Amino acid sequence: MSQKSIWIGTNWKMNKGPAAAIADARALAFFRPPEGVRCFLAPPATSLRDVGAVLQDSPLMVGAQNMYWEENGAWTGEISAPMIAECGASIVVLGHSERRLHFGETDWTVNLKVRAALRHGLRPLICIGDTLDEYEFGVSQETLARQTKIALHGVSQEDLERVLVVYEPVWAIGAAGRPAEPAFVSQIHTTLRGVVQGIVGQGSSVRIPLLYGGSVSRGNIRDYVALPDVDGVLIGRAGWDPADFMDLVESVRDVVSPKVPA
Repeated sequence: MSQKSIWIGTNWKMNKGPAAAIADARALAFFRPPEGVRCFLAPPATSLRDVGAVLQDSPLMVGAQNMYWEENGAWTGEISAPMIAECGASIVVLGHSERRLHFGETDWTVNLKVRAALRHGLRPLICIGDTLDEYEFGVSQETLARQTKIALHGVSQEDLERVLVVYEPVWAIGAAGRPAEPAFVSQIHTTLRGVVQGIVGQGSSVRIPLLYGGSVSRGNIRDYVALPDVDGVLIGRAGWDPADFMDLVESVRDVVSPKVPA
């Protein structure tokens, strides 16, 4: 089993109003992940500032679930990178498949958001994923390479060091999702590693963390994080309860080596 540092996060999606979010953040405030594990959570925008305040002295990072690429203006209903940063967040989830499917997100708008996030000191967590049709037709790798290349287009070498990428198969997320086999995830991530290495340059020491997300559970999290080219996981409903999230993090303690930088 390989040893390495990893990222573990959970996206609360459209769950937990301010009261519930604050209560759960307080339950997590004194949690100390194993050395070598970097943890984050993404609450709804209505709770972002409150959760950020509760966790400001915690090692857990706070992220937003989406943002717009303009700094300000007549964009009703949107929130900007400066607003997110002011709320205490340091990460922003971009290009989630639910936003691509239901809200018209495209590879090109993801690129605009990635560059805006980086300009304002946020770490973009770029979601890429293949649909069930793409998976069954055997074009997953082509789809993911396209999404990754467009998302990172125009990003400087310096800024690439602050980027995270998470592979979330569209067919593996949600209540009806089925977890991807570790062997398939390993194959996809090895290919993705080659794609991002081509972007950062073969001689570069930059290692963009590649996470996996999609029906991650207590029963499979160790299998995923032990894969050589998987640098962590993004957890959905299995990590919404604070006790469950902490248990999931603790379950991979022996997979992590503090000697390897995150």
